[in-house]
Amino acid sequence: MTITRRRLTTSAIAIAGVLALAPQGVLAQEKVALRLSTPASDTDQRSIALAEVFGPAISEFASYEPHYNASLIAQGSELEAIASGDLDMSITSAQELATFFPEFSIFTAGYVHQDADHQVAVFDDPLMDPFKQKVEDELGVKLLAVMYLGERHVNLRMPRSERDVQTPDDLAGVNLRMPGTDAWQFLGRALGANPTPMAFTEVYTALQTGSVDGQDNPLPTVVDAKFYEVTEQIALTRHLVDLNYLAISKEVWDAFSEDQQATLQQAATDAARVGREAQLAKEAELVSFLEEQGLEIYEPDLAAFREHVQAQYLESDYAADWPEGVLEQVNALGE
Repeated sequence: MTITRRRLTTSAIAIAGVLALAPQGVLAQEKVALRLSTPASDTDQRSIALAEVFGPAISEFASYEPHYNASLIAQGSELEAIASGDLDMSITSAQELATFFPEFSIFTAGYVHQDADHQVAVFDDPLMDPFKQKVEDELGVKLLAVMYLGERHVNLRMPRSERDVQTPDDLAGVNLRMPGTDAWQFLGRALGANPTPMAFTEVYTALQTGSVDGQDNPLPTVVDAKFYEVTEQIALTRHLVDLNYLAISKEVWDAFSEDQQATLQQAATDAARVGREAQLAKEAELVSFLEEQGLEIYEPDLAAFREHVQAQYLESDYAADWPEGVLEQVNALGE
């Protein structure tokens, strides 16, 4: 899908004007404003890393201007805003990209990414080049870095003596609350459970009353929503290692000099690394906290889950848009 774009964004025009006056592409004394819109808050690990690492690293030639809580551009509209020249940067998801390019749905599927390091290995591998190039050519968006969001796990209200989840067979008959979209419901079935669509605001009460047997979310959400008060165990299924991509307008990018592009790329890579390390540390701390609250936390047979879930996807319509051989390449990077 190709979106008609302005020839240059406002920021790109400003850069081009300065470059016309400055020798060898050096941006004299003027700094270019890079406006980023995100639905995340300023306390989100990604937001903190970008503000503390990315912004200072590019400060000699650009000013980083983040806008939080979707205050500049409505959530879900950021990519179109970049394409039309109304925005310079965003933090986008594979799910959002898949609405334009269905092949990106491979990066939203269960057990494709194995952990945070595997995410980076996949993003940096040549297998990603056709994906990145298509986003640049048809949407005018350049993907700079992959940002780790966290791992989703199965969180159950029943004690482990009643339901010791080691393989997908052990989730048979479990009413597992999952988000209501078709993709999420499919993942719940692929895990072996009986997925139950339900608004997030209803989950605590549903767990408390037994209307559902469990829910899936990253550990920070389990703590923030206090689900640990109404559940008894967490199987660290890691069924979805969620991610975002740091994105910038390709035309804004092209207006910078090669040295400035190198600095921007390194700043993005460093910010993603810092945010990833902070999120991993937070998740590790929360394991201890949840155990202190009385929850039993354990590792199931991840190989059994991965094999079963990937087989479900490969037999579904979701895999029809996946380029041939890419899943095998992704899996090989995790071996």
